Parts: sequence; C-alpha cells; structure tokens
Amino acid sequence: MQTASASYISHLSKDKRLGKLLAQQEAFTLRKRNQIYLHLCASIMSQQLSTRVAEVIHKRFLKLYSGKPTPQKILDTPFDELRAIGLSNAKTNYIQNVARFTLKKGMDPKVLRKMNNEELIEHFTEIKGVGRWTAEMLLMFTLGREDVFAVDDLGIQNAMIRVYKLDKTDKKKLRENMLRISAKWSPYRTYACLHLWHHKDNMPVT
Repeated sequence: MQTASASYISHLSKDKRLGKLLAQQEAFTLRKRNQIYLHLCASIMSQQLSTRVAEVIHKRFLKLYSGKPTPQKILDTPFDELRAIGLSNAKTNYIQNVARFTLKKGMDPKVLRKMNNEELIEHFTEIKGVGRWTAEMLLMFTLGREDVFAVDDLGIQNAMIRVYKLDKTDKKKLRENMLRISAKWSPYRTYACLHLWHHKDNMPVT
C-alpha cells in the first residue's frame, strides 16, 4: 500500500515538467489543525507583510491573551488595544469579524470537514475581509485539503510561467492555461502548489 506522499508523487510525476521539480525536492505532508478561527486570524494578519513582521505581530496578538485567545476575548478587546499590536484599522476589523462569525456560526472542525472545498470557500468568504485566496490558504494549511489550486496566487503564477513557459502578457489566457494544466494534477493539486511555491521560494505565510 502506497503512502500518501508516494501516491501524490506518482500521480503528479506524470506531468514531466512538474515531475522534475518533485525529483529535486522533499515530499510534503499536509496537517489538519484545530482552532481554525485562530489560523484564519493569523492569515489575515500576515497579508502583504514579510514573514518576519507577520511573526512579530502574531506573537504580540497571542501575548494579549496569554497564548489563549478565544472569539469572545477578541471581541472584548478594545479596538485601539488590538490595533496597537501593529494591525491596520482594516485588519483589526477583519479579525473582529472572524471572532464574531465564529461565535455566530461556529467553526467546528468536525462540521467543516464534512463540507467540500467550494462549500468551505463560500462559508469562509461570508466573513468581510476573507477573500477566496485567504480561504484557499486555510483549506490547504489548516484543513489539510489535498486538491486546492490557488490560481490567483502570484507565486503560483510566476512559478508556472517559468516552468511551463507561459505567456504572461494576456492575464485571461494565462489563467486559462494554468487551469488547463492544473486539471490533470487533481486530486493532488495542493501538493503541486506546495512544490511550485518551494521552487520559487515564496511559500505563503500561514
């Protein structure tokens, strides 16, 4: 019986260009995490920031709650106090939105894991401040979904332009070509993304 890594490597290696990357890299393992709302908050904090700055802000956030933030504690925190850890006004609002949504609709991992990928993306993007890319990162890095393709991610675009010699001048055509190429990677598109990010050395902050 094949391990998960052997299965995805065997499948993705049918694409010869991607197979060359896989042969040069270590296999990846996806993890399923709990406290999903916290990982979503961390993802929002990290948007458009360097890894180092994002880590500093996240540590300050955890310190506010002695390492144990809950949705209610986040909502009870004065706006300016949350803002003072280094968040913009918008990100402070978005994190409060996540906490509010969690209390209202819940983020029980057992419930979420019964949803398919599109249902999850629709669920998470109900939260103001959470777009499709953020939801896709949550599916990959927190829920451990194996078949997610982040077509709008700049790192994935740059890697595929380089590996598959794609024309980047026509954005619509580029997107179509990326979706066409990635279709054959299913059901392991997340792993393909991980190897493409690693190839470009621009793994998202999660």
